[in-house]
Amino acid sequence: MKAKVLIVDDEADIRDLLTAVLDNYYDVAEAGSAAALQKTFSQEQPDVILLDVKLPDAHGLDLLPQIKKRWPDTEVIVLSGQGTITMAVEAGRRGAFNFLSKPFENEKLLADVKCAIERKEQTEENSTLRRALETMSGTASPIFRSAAMQDVVRTVERVAPNDVTILITGESGTGKEVIADLLHTLSPRSKNRIIKINCAALPRELIESELFGSVKGAFTGAHTDREGLFRQAEGGTLFLDEISEMPIDTQSKLLRVLQDQEVRPVGGKTSYKTNCRIVAATNRKPEEAIKDGKLREDLFYRISAISVHLPPLRDRRDDIMPLANAFLKRFSAQANRIISGYTSDAIDRLTAFDWPGNIRQLQNEVQRAVLLSEGSEVAGADLSITNVKAGPSDNNDTNFTLLEGVERNAIIQTLKETGGNKLETAKRLGIGRQTLYNKIKAYGIET
Repeated sequence: MKAKVLIVDDEADIRDLLTAVLDNYYDVAEAGSAAALQKTFSQEQPDVILLDVKLPDAHGLDLLPQIKKRWPDTEVIVLSGQGTITMAVEAGRRGAFNFLSKPFENEKLLADVKCAIERKEQTEENSTLRRALETMSGTASPIFRSAAMQDVVRTVERVAPNDVTILITGESGTGKEVIADLLHTLSPRSKNRIIKINCAALPRELIESELFGSVKGAFTGAHTDREGLFRQAEGGTLFLDEISEMPIDTQSKLLRVLQDQEVRPVGGKTSYKTNCRIVAATNRKPEEAIKDGKLREDLFYRISAISVHLPPLRDRRDDIMPLANAFLKRFSAQANRIISGYTSDAIDRLTAFDWPGNIRQLQNEVQRAVLLSEGSEVAGADLSITNVKAGPSDNNDTNFTLLEGVERNAIIQTLKETGGNKLETAKRLGIGRQTLYNKIKAYGIET
């Protein structure tokens, strides 16, 4: 679709000349007066307006505020046969993109219009993202200061408008749900719901009923028909968190649903067409999950048309203090307290800590500090974390908090009982394998 350029000039010859120059490249419309311009306010928004200063019923510069109020994203290039530096400065102050003196070269005009359209498109992208972030809610703050997370956001902005399945990977607590929310908010499906399910939180016997629905009497306890999340997410987005924890046989049925775009309730005889976008997430490395038999390889290829990886917080330290400040503002307001910030010691501790629990751990740490601190700032002593790493001795847990020491000792003891088998250790402790690896590294445990 061609960009739209509106020419506002009272001289028909000038309008004809401008139209002849622009018509091969853009959809051109004309208005010969301020009154004619105002009539276009109810029509489709132009991308660029070429605005003459001298109109029979108004001064062009006086119209600039009205134009920017009605069409804030439209770029305006002011034209004048008696241009002065003072007028050009005033045009810029009132929101004009550029100022051209008549007569002008055709190449210069085309170049300026092209630049104005590019700027408008960039402004629209930024404002769309800003509006999306403003409407999002949740326990994690959508802050992307680091270069790594800005790359993630650029990827999300590019793929969100397309109905492609997306797999989000990253350690627990890195913000995978926030990215899923952002994908949905930036997509054409945002007018409908995003439905979320944690595949690790449901018993094996209930997950299929939860996903696909069930009919009355399909199994013990099925007293009524159940709609299922696929049908609840119709027209919207279905977020499958921790998909590698879904039973393998359920993964097989999920793959069939994704391929056929049909879902059949448990115990039902009729299949229903489904129309929802799938966004999946896992805290496991997909290749390891496939190797360990936790994720079907064919399902992986089906859900990972686009993969988005979230680096751990320790690898994007530029995000630590912006996140910490956002959490401080939120929890201070909730606790009805005035806490202005962090002392230098607290900042040093926060930025140097490795955060094995990532953003979720940082959030909990700030909430705890807000509740326990007594001053107008959070001090280093208000934090339970320590930046000192334990040495190689298994018994050296003096540099950890009480809870961290208990957790560290539990991991060491279970590793000994399993002969160092990390998969079995993770199972006994009730945590994911990747989470175990992270804690082993964070606690300096030798294996």
